[in-house]
Amino acid sequence: MTRPFSIATGIVALAILISITAIRYWRDEGRGRLPFRGWVGLGVILGAEVLLFSGFHPITIFFTATAWTGYLFLADGMVEALTGSSRMRRDPKGFVALAFWSVPLWLIFEAYNLRLQNWTYVGLPPELGLRLFGYVWAFATIWPAIFLTRDLVLALRWLPDRRQPGLKFSTRTQWWLVALGLLMILVPVLVPAGMGQYLFGSVWLGFIFLLDPINRRVGQGSLLSKLEQGKTSEIYALLIAGGSCGLLWEFWNFWATAKWHYTFPLAQDFKIFEMPLPGYIGFGPFALECFVMYEAVRAAGKYLQRRIEPPTSQPLKESLTGVEEIS
Repeated sequence: MTRPFSIATGIVALAILISITAIRYWRDEGRGRLPFRGWVGLGVILGAEVLLFSGFHPITIFFTATAWTGYLFLADGMVEALTGSSRMRRDPKGFVALAFWSVPLWLIFEAYNLRLQNWTYVGLPPELGLRLFGYVWAFATIWPAIFLTRDLVLALRWLPDRRQPGLKFSTRTQWWLVALGLLMILVPVLVPAGMGQYLFGSVWLGFIFLLDPINRRVGQGSLLSKLEQGKTSEIYALLIAGGSCGLLWEFWNFWATAKWHYTFPLAQDFKIFEMPLPGYIGFGPFALECFVMYEAVRAAGKYLQRRIEPPTSQPLKESLTGVEEIS
């Protein structure tokens, strides 16, 4: 696939996604006014694009994080216009907590990449302080992007709001899933590095199988619970959010000076932007993994809260994760 063709393919795909979203948004008869932060977010995105192609140095370095920050405000504003409420308005502390935990959660995958070498960063500022600032800012947008896009998908009513017949998962099945997940996150780092490079997909799925049954058993939000209740639309919304964010991640990353390049040994001659075609399959499962991992953080926070809370004191209003409800 030639470079111009791969870029054009990505731009067309993104244009279709944006057009469908915009048409659905403007045709919603119950839509209210876009709040001020939504307009700010749109202005940040457009302004960052103009400054990027003008060669404005700070933006060329921090373009991806800047564009995603604007997107978060725009998406949240659109959700509020469509539903009358949104994550930032309803629970600002929870939103900050989501951004905070996004950094260490993503660092788990960066740790895997030290061994598996599936991507590398280029064009980073030489100053360590600026580099760390850019890392934290960019990583803090990952989980919020997935969750806010999921909120937007549900608010746009892309999916039918009806329950499907529920599935049943026995206790034995749930523990087999945990064992499978443990195997999937361990094997890529235990086999020789050259073989492990081909197994990063196992990591994108492994934490789902490892943590989701545990979340289910402790009463936390889980994919298994949604399947048991027939709430498949919420799972599909996460998958759509992952694919949509993936296309935006690759589009904005492609034009930035500080960016990532993929080095995994698959389909390097067949790319859309910087991502080889098979890599796009992973964005949907990654969104499911984001949900599962954050629910695990919430479960751990509630457990620690119960352990440190004095027996005679009143219950704390918020968990240690800073959010009461994310699912």
